[in-house]
Amino acid sequence: MKNTFKISALVLAFAGFAFGAKAQTTTPTTTSTSTTAKDGIRYSIGVDAGIPLGNFKDNYKWNLGGSVQADIPVISNQLFVTVNAGYNNIFGKKDIGGVAGFDQTDFHLIPVKAGLKYFVIPNFYVQGEAGAAFLLNKKDVGANKSTAFVYAPQVGVQFPVSANGNFIDAGIRYEATTKYATGIDQSKVSFLGIRVAYGF
Repeated sequence: MKNTFKISALVLAFAGFAFGAKAQTTTPTTTSTSTTAKDGIRYSIGVDAGIPLGNFKDNYKWNLGGSVQADIPVISNQLFVTVNAGYNNIFGKKDIGGVAGFDQTDFHLIPVKAGLKYFVIPNFYVQGEAGAAFLLNKKDVGANKSTAFVYAPQVGVQFPVSANGNFIDAGIRYEATTKYATGIDQSKVSFLGIRVAYGF
């Protein structure tokens, strides 16, 4: 029930960003195919948050972090190559199974991803990324691997907030990794996440 509520809250928050983007959208000129932001490479710095899914949610409750991203244009204002690096702290549950003091150690991850970002219509995009996620505290969490494959499909909205091309980028994504501990499904990180970023 709690996870359903959290997922609903994330979806509603994203819908709010989408509504805000629609309200902020300016009328495109005849020489531009998008109102997303300025031409050229775009950089953004964002806050990331999410809730664990699948077997991973048995021991972890939510995550918080940040990321930086570069969007490199392939087709002006429509298709971009993305490069993203960040940090995620995934908070472990306390008193697991009702046992006082039986706490799960937090997961500390540095995901590094690359992918494609495509604007289906002005201001609305779909994005897919893949790469490696580095576990900083594998001994503390009982893992035998410090690196796993990570992938993250995402949808989002991007809209200008100033005349000089600065923008807000808000996206919701599913992110997952392969196992950090051989043969243990609970060591596969998976979560539904949201990123809200300021771009320039």
